Amino acid sequence: MSIEVGSKLQGKVTGITKFGAFVELPEGTTGLVHISEVADNYVKDINEHLKVGDQVEVKVINVEKDGKIGLSIKKAKDRPEQTYQPRPRYNGGTGGNGRSDSRPRGGNGRGDNRSRDNFSRAPKENFEQKMARFLKDSDERLSTLKRSTETKRGGRGGRRG
Repeated sequence: MSIEVGSKLQGKVTGITKFGAFVELPEGTTGLVHISEVADNYVKDINEHLKVGDQVEVKVINVEKDGKIGLSIKKAKDRPEQTYQPRPRYNGGTGGNGRSDSRPRGGNGRGDNRSRDNFSRAPKENFEQKMARFLKDSDERLSTLKRSTETKRGGRGGRRG
């Protein structure tokens, strides 16, 4: 019996490491079941699933040129083949546009049709201008935050009477 990708074999666990388990296959060869191939769910500690000496059914998932054999316990289990069925989308009863009313978009909420993008008429900022504005806003926010927290805990910058 040759070891080919896709074949299912019986094996015996001969060693356990933090990353997987070594399984001795027929003909005396050894393969590795990676920890991610032990069970369908997340495996934190492989010792909760396998012990040295356990008989397991494995499926050969790859055979490398250097002789290393990759095995899987979870793929060796016979399961009915699952077909993909997309779930129906729920749009919340909005008719597909994400809105619960049928008013046309646009306007500014005042009932008139003024343009919402008044910013497009402003002169464009270059990168340096945007960065300078960002740094100024950031510094203002940071100093306000520092003032607020230091006065609350009576720190260095707090007022003393």
